[in-house]
Amino acid sequence: MGYITGFGAPERKFVALGNTAEAGLRVTGGTEIEGYASLFGRRDQGGDVVQAGAYAGSLAKLGAAARRVKMLWQHDPTQPIGIWDEVREDGRGLWVKGRLLPEVARGREAAALLAAGAIDGLSIGYRTVKSERDGKGQRLLTELELWEVSLVTFPMLAEARVAAKGDRPDDTWRSLAQVFDAARRTLADR
Repeated sequence: MGYITGFGAPERKFVALGNTAEAGLRVTGGTEIEGYASLFGRRDQGGDVVQAGAYAGSLAKLGAAARRVKMLWQHDPTQPIGIWDEVREDGRGLWVKGRLLPEVARGREAAALLAAGAIDGLSIGYRTVKSERDGKGQRLLTELELWEVSLVTFPMLAEARVAAKGDRPDDTWRSLAQVFDAARRTLADR
């Protein structure tokens, strides 16, 4: 669910990468993460759709200033847990590659939780620069200022979950995730 907590405050877009074949997110060596933090053209539970090219301006500005998109735990700015070494747009979405920092306590915890399958989501923190509404009531996000990509417990976009060590969740976990996704959709429609 994208939301604004105040003027200029960051919005958040959760991406569920349960379908790793589609999302392409991998965790290797327990600390290296790569894959998609956002997929273009997909309606999330808040009714938003990120359009191709939405991150281009922000990524260019960050690069020109020699700054990076932050890797946070659950969107908490006091809990950086790693470094995104590469963040780029391609034809599918926003691709990220980075590493958890085992020297940081929360980084070690995140690695353990990913390996156990206890967390498996990504979420972007951003500010909307340009958007428009379509005839279906969807907000089409055409330009975003990307601030951070977080590891989260409950992602919003069903196609954005992490598969720890490349393993696919078993049917029990998949069923549980579907129940949570249905509940989030119901709450978002209210």
